[in-house]
Parts: sequence; structure tokens; C-alpha cells
Amino acid sequence: MATAQPPKSICVYCGSRTGNSPAHRAAASALGTAIAQHGLRLVYGGGQLGLMGILADAALAQGGEVVGVIPEMLVRRESAHRGLTELIVVDSMHARKAKMVELSDAFIALSGGLGTLDELFEILTWAQLGFHQKPCGILNIDGYYDSLLAFLDHAVSEGFVKPSQRTALLVSSSVSELLAEILQPRIISTAVPKELL
Repeated sequence: MATAQPPKSICVYCGSRTGNSPAHRAAASALGTAIAQHGLRLVYGGGQLGLMGILADAALAQGGEVVGVIPEMLVRRESAHRGLTELIVVDSMHARKAKMVELSDAFIALSGGLGTLDELFEILTWAQLGFHQKPCGILNIDGYYDSLLAFLDHAVSEGFVKPSQRTALLVSSSVSELLAEILQPRIISTAVPKELL
């Protein structure tokens, strides 16, 4: 067992749309602001549109370091943000996700669509398989993820997800509470997970 170093870089997955409720936009702005105020680097999908742009602009407005990672094919579609600390253009979605994981010490999912869900479940799967032990959380604004969380509870009850894997996913409707949980010192295991034996 060992104690993990506090995260210095947080990856945020979120939508390239703003959604219908102003609460989602407010949450993106609040999270970007809080990440910068904590002196953390923000890593995200590199877009200027939707919650992605709001998140990045809020962090930049506080003088934060913001790194965007975007595939070449989405530079125009998602309107790549040209005002970032660093914009990394990669060849594919697979390369994008791998690079974001490489650059990050923790992960938070804001509201978003299929792409956000894809990124969230991939990072949770990698944690389940022991490829990383970095904290993962959901910012559950206005109950946006309630149905998803209920499904995960159902998957636990049906024996497809371990209770420990479910409880490892940090969930809060509060930016400050979720960040406090993410930043808590945690014990990491050096044992090989049974799934890999």
C-alpha cells in the first residue's frame, strides 16, 4: 500500500452543447473557476463550444493552466479553442482519450452526451482493470445523472459490478464538495487486481 500524491491535473469530460438548463452552464463555469483557484491544471476536450468552452474560459479567467486535447477531424466541428495554455491536436478519438489520461491525475464528468458517457465509462473500466487508481467523479447537476447512477446500483444488485467499484465513483451536486473528495489523500494498492490474474 502507498499514499497517492494529491492531484495536480484534473481532466473534465463534458458536452460540446450547453444543454437546456442554465444550471449546467453555471456548473461548468463554477468548476472551471474552482479548478484554477485550487492551482490545478485543467485538461479537457479542447473545444470552444458548449460546456467545454464555458469550462475552459472560466479557468482561463482565473489565470489557470488549461490544456485541450482534440482530434484533427474535430478541430473545425467542435471549434477548437485557440486561447488555451496548450492545444494538443491528435489523430483520433482513441489518441485523444489516451492523451487526456496520460496528462491527468483525476477525472470529473460534467453533464454531457454520448461522448461524455463514453469517456466516463472508459476511465471507470480502466480503473476496474487496474490500469490506474486515479479518483473519478460525477458532478450531478439537477439530477442529470440520477438514472445512470440507479442503473449502476442495479448492475451491482445483478452481480455485474462490484460494490467497491460502484462506491469508488465519487458523486456530488456541489463543485466544492466533489473537489474536496477528489483532492483527499488516498491509499492506493500495489497488488495486481484479480481481473488481471
